[in-house]
Amino acid sequence: MFIKRPPHKSRILIILFFLIGTFASCKVARFVYYNFADIDDYKIFPSRELHNAGPKFYFHQTDKGKSPKNIHSEQQGEIPFDQYLEENNTVAFMVIHKDTIQYEKYFKGYDKAAIVPSFSMAKSVTSILIGCAIKDGLIKSVDEPVTNYIPELKENGFDKVTLEHLLQMTSGLEFNEGYSNPFGEVATFYYGTNLRKATTKLKLKRAPGEAFEYVSGNPQILGLVLERALKTKNITEYLQEKLWQPLGMEYDASWSLDRKKDGLEKTFCCINARARDFAKIGRLYLNKGNWNGQQIVPESWVKQSTKVDTSKGSAWYYQYQWWLPTKSGDFMAAGILGQYIYVNPAKDLVIVRLGKNKGKADWDQIFVKIAAEY
Repeated sequence: MFIKRPPHKSRILIILFFLIGTFASCKVARFVYYNFADIDDYKIFPSRELHNAGPKFYFHQTDKGKSPKNIHSEQQGEIPFDQYLEENNTVAFMVIHKDTIQYEKYFKGYDKAAIVPSFSMAKSVTSILIGCAIKDGLIKSVDEPVTNYIPELKENGFDKVTLEHLLQMTSGLEFNEGYSNPFGEVATFYYGTNLRKATTKLKLKRAPGEAFEYVSGNPQILGLVLERALKTKNITEYLQEKLWQPLGMEYDASWSLDRKKDGLEKTFCCINARARDFAKIGRLYLNKGNWNGQQIVPESWVKQSTKVDTSKGSAWYYQYQWWLPTKSGDFMAAGILGQYIYVNPAKDLVIVRLGKNKGKADWDQIFVKIAAEY
């Protein structure tokens, strides 16, 4: 089929427009080149390293692991669970019951040492760090206005926006969470090189506490709050101090930054780690913030983060940057490409799923079904 090209002058104008836009905004060039988020994106961003030089914690192993039951596929009927995982672009899947690995499989060339970005599971980790900062006296409470830490936001009307509004995604933030717009806020936050500037330019579209709306601007504002509360240490160092070392992480990891020099952590995404270490974050919250006798995160913070609350415009299924798949006490961290840490305290169960994308699976329902087997 013959497609008529635009006239020569029109083509030149299109090219010039694109080049002007590209040079005016590096994030546009990056968006066009890299396009949508990918699990190899940790390779393209600068990052700060996370280390654990101390003892390592290992889940128990067993030769009598309990593999999840066969699963129903609309196209093929009942198929083995391994096959279902691979066909739905899974790269890692773990089921841990009572500290014992019942099931651990890797696909598509990945293994237990393979790095996978957390994507929005980092939002849940950011929430954990806010809880730790309150415990440490660095932040007074969730009732504080965000302008106590980011006074630049006063001129944009943020005086009545509290840290809890940000945690609950009820701030009223004007932020387009669309992932296909190279000129949108998500592209600015993901591919941009000045998160501090972008964060302080954010505006509101409604009064805080009126409605829930999931947008990545909220946890990034919390990241800037955390950075300023920490003062002399960066967010990665605080994560290392509060989680990576005390939890005995098996591997080093990293947190992606907006830029190499004096970069700010992308607290809405992008902790780059392994499945086993993501599972330890689940174990920490499974045990109400306690790690082998040491209270890492206040129990009250974990409880507040995982209970149903619909006050002040909140959604029952999203609490303090954690998702609640049911009203039965289970909860999970979730990333856009199908990264999950699912926790079911009643079953003493942690499930981790990492993938290239979500595939066609309804993962939260699969987790619930697996939990019912225990």
